[in-house]
Amino acid sequence: MNPPQSWNPRVENYLRATGFYHVSRIGMIRGFHPLLAALVERWRPETHIFVLPVGEVTVTFEDVAHIFVLPIDGEPVSGWTDSSSDFVQSQSMAIFGRQPVLSRSTLFTDKSTAYAHAKYLPLLRGFERIHTYSWGSACLAHLYRALCRASRYNTKEMDGPLNLLFVWAWERMPCIAPVPRHILPPAEIPVAMRWSHSERSTAWLEKTVETFRHDIDYMQEFEWRPYEGMIVPGELHGHLDVCDIVAPLLSFECIEWHPANRVMRQFGFAQPPAQIPRDIPLDQHCMALRGVQVYD
Repeated sequence: MNPPQSWNPRVENYLRATGFYHVSRIGMIRGFHPLLAALVERWRPETHIFVLPVGEVTVTFEDVAHIFVLPIDGEPVSGWTDSSSDFVQSQSMAIFGRQPVLSRSTLFTDKSTAYAHAKYLPLLRGFERIHTYSWGSACLAHLYRALCRASRYNTKEMDGPLNLLFVWAWERMPCIAPVPRHILPPAEIPVAMRWSHSERSTAWLEKTVETFRHDIDYMQEFEWRPYEGMIVPGELHGHLDVCDIVAPLLSFECIEWHPANRVMRQFGFAQPPAQIPRDIPLDQHCMALRGVQVYD
């Protein structure tokens, strides 16, 4: 997210070792609320699905892997959830050797888009272990949770990995993209790279919720397989093998379900009839594993 001139090549090998190298090269995409509102209107919290004229679709493991190049098949992103100032200071000193300054976050932000929770700090202690965690599933869990909360009538803002949501929408729905894809650089992994610094046209910036709503209602094209033909990095191959599973997504106290069985067309398969029960059981939806202050 920093300008190219501030990039220090000495840290590249360390970033590659952590698995965050590709994410670190992606520019911050600012939230565009009219488009966001039009997408949220189509979100069904009980199934984690966008309902579009073409059918049911959603952001999946495959999208996270190609857009951010984050590991999917790994250890759960979980641990102690103490957020006290003493905990933050001790962890920061142990890991970084100093108190952290204000820093942006792409994957796990609050509504300010500036902070990530201190609970992630212990997972960053050992460079050799950072890449072993399933950061992709944690990122997707936060997106699902953010969309579910945003769909409530009294919610006015949305947090979470909005970069992931916008790039997913622009890649799959050309009618709402800020620029025609044929004038962008060729698609390569991470896919977010070619959108992060693209210039939005004045006409696109002036679109309203009603305009985006109309574009979605009358779309003529949806890209079911936007990543076909892309060169996949070697470290990503094993993770793509589990992209179509139905499983819980875990990020500390946040648990959400990955409904791959409802969007099999996105994986190149025929979509079978919906199973019964169709919806996520209430006791497995928007789960929050909360306990006392110092709790694993």
